[in-house]
Amino acid sequence: MKSLQVFLLLIISSLLAEAKPLRLGVAGFTHDHVHQILSRPDKGDVEIVGVAEPNRELAMRYLKRYKLSEKLWYPSLEAMIAATQPEAVCAFNSIYEHKQVVEICAPKGIHVMVEKPLAVNREHAEAMVKLAQKHKIQLLTNFETTWYASHQEAYRMIKEQNALGEIRKVVVHDGHKGPREIGCSEDFLSWLTDPVMNGGGAIIDFGCYGANLMTWLMQGERPLSVTAITQQIKPAIYPKVDDEATIILTYPHAQAVIQASWNWPFDRKDIEIYGQKGYVVCDKTLQMRVRQGDGAQRDAPEKLQTLTPLSAPYNDPFSYFGAVIKGEINPKKDLSSLEINQVVVEILDAAVQSAKTGKTISLR
Repeated sequence: MKSLQVFLLLIISSLLAEAKPLRLGVAGFTHDHVHQILSRPDKGDVEIVGVAEPNRELAMRYLKRYKLSEKLWYPSLEAMIAATQPEAVCAFNSIYEHKQVVEICAPKGIHVMVEKPLAVNREHAEAMVKLAQKHKIQLLTNFETTWYASHQEAYRMIKEQNALGEIRKVVVHDGHKGPREIGCSEDFLSWLTDPVMNGGGAIIDFGCYGANLMTWLMQGERPLSVTAITQQIKPAIYPKVDDEATIILTYPHAQAVIQASWNWPFDRKDIEIYGQKGYVVCDKTLQMRVRQGDGAQRDAPEKLQTLTPLSAPYNDPFSYFGAVIKGEINPKKDLSSLEINQVVVEILDAAVQSAKTGKTISLR
């Protein structure tokens, strides 16, 4: 009887531990994507225990806007960690500062999720990977496009059903009118348009989405080569960085064309995936265009496939982050994973070099 009681107590304590919300700290408020966590409805799975932002006025403005306690604010990440002991930290500062967040958190065993991309350059990424591996923390990267049901369904069709055959070409479009034109905050623009703090302009801001998706579709394989062309179509608005970029990736049997722009009349984030036996076109909607055939069917019709929304925790970066930390999900080689996103940074680093030198950069 006693052993049964002990067994039941262990089960109860385990269930309570799983039910406890993730103690989450926020590093930085200068990335406009911080609104994702500040405006997130309370689902009981995440508790913001502290926010670290050196600009007190900015922090107080956002805390007041979302009716959060001013007591959550700390002037530095170190102070916030010392006072609140978070299990995990989400970074919403400049890409250049991602490395510093990991340097502070990793030795303390605190897991980290950064906004896309993982790092500002290859050197930073390599240092962050070493820290994460040494201290055995999860280090994830959040992309909006990770949570599109169409992307997950396309991957299932390609990898599990072999419905399209081997991938031959992928074309990715990501862009909008420009960050200033769409009303990004001045705090965000101050580093987003800085070649050091952001690593580039549109080539980084939007090029990272295509690099992430293609690396995932290729299951972590590095491309043979990276070629990029950038332009400053609006130098009066963006004098320090590119606002138009095209990146071409080559693989032994496939090619990717990544189009990144701050010049398009409408927002778009979509991907065309062409295989030996068909193609799919995906975007954020719950519909996907699919065309399949054996090659002999030249008039095979294109079909509109309706999708179901992704279920938790695969539909939300913070639910997903918590599930990974609890060991409920192994993120290896998924869109958020360290394995995929280290390659993403290598691609972006090579793309910046290619655009500057006018040369194709080899990654093999």
